[in-house]
Amino acid sequence: MPVTAHIHAIGTAIPDQDIHQAFIGWARAQLADPREAKLFDRMAQRSGIARRWSILPDTTGSPIDAGGFYAGDWPTTAQRMAIYADAAPALAQRAVAALATQVPIERITHLVLASCTGFTAPGVEQVLAQRLGLSASVERLLVGYMGCYAAVAALRSARHIIRSEPDARVLVVCVELSTLHLQAETAIEPLLAMLQFGDGAAAALVTAEAKGLAIDKPFSKTLAGSADLIRWDLGDHGFAMHLSGEVPGAIATALADPAMLPVDPAKVDAWAVHAGGRSILDAVAHALALPPHALDHSRAVLESCGNMSSATLMFVLARLLAEPPPHHGLALAFGPGLAAEGFCFSGAD
Repeated sequence: MPVTAHIHAIGTAIPDQDIHQAFIGWARAQLADPREAKLFDRMAQRSGIARRWSILPDTTGSPIDAGGFYAGDWPTTAQRMAIYADAAPALAQRAVAALATQVPIERITHLVLASCTGFTAPGVEQVLAQRLGLSASVERLLVGYMGCYAAVAALRSARHIIRSEPDARVLVVCVELSTLHLQAETAIEPLLAMLQFGDGAAAALVTAEAKGLAIDKPFSKTLAGSADLIRWDLGDHGFAMHLSGEVPGAIATALADPAMLPVDPAKVDAWAVHAGGRSILDAVAHALALPPHALDHSRAVLESCGNMSSATLMFVLARLLAEPPPHHGLALAFGPGLAAEGFCFSGAD
């Protein structure tokens, strides 16, 4: 019989600078129409987000103040990637350090790293492996540019590794620096999209040892006709996020299909839903008729950190690991495509 992969523990890390209120003030000033500015304020208040964190240097109070990264000429993609190459491994290393306070990080055989907010070679996974002192023979996998559901792809890959190599010890890391990609926008929709995103990293240890959460039944579904609803466009001044206001409705419609999920939602006793935004969480809760507190962990992560792309789901799973083990859990995330990715999980036997 195939062995079962288990998430033993998850360590998380966020930068030190809270940029949420500074961004709101800057974004409001970009809207010439007072009615749009009031609408933006109202949407910001209803976003469910209290804080978002950035790795950008805290030298002026915020990255948009005089002397900050975004003051003056807009930084080029090359300038943004130079920061990514330095800051992404550092934040990822902090997440691994947090993981190491919970479980021993030793005899790692595989490193799976997900990130969509930057590019560098040697890759972040290679730099991180060296900084952690991992064996030069460790097998590395970079899950690149898959967006918010990449944590599912990374953990699913770890599961496949464990099932084929039961003695493997897989370190799974997600690190995202979304605040490197502020754009010179004056339209309300892209400003509201940028309102969601912050920086963060998470690291998990996955092995066959029955401890923590057992990973089971991965699933994937691309929604027809939705390719333009969530998109990252690479430009000369960073990555421009396009997040359509139609996303929550598309998600609700997809979840109305009983074949969308591999289990009956009524039997799920623990939900780990990617905190992509309040409207997305509301759409999931409404479409699946979930109990009032089913998504409390997701909403708590959204409030304290915003949407950290791939790292977000790991933050939610970390909170679930601190609770009594579930019997029938479901992890679910949405991202570019528009696609849904997920897996079932349960407490270790």
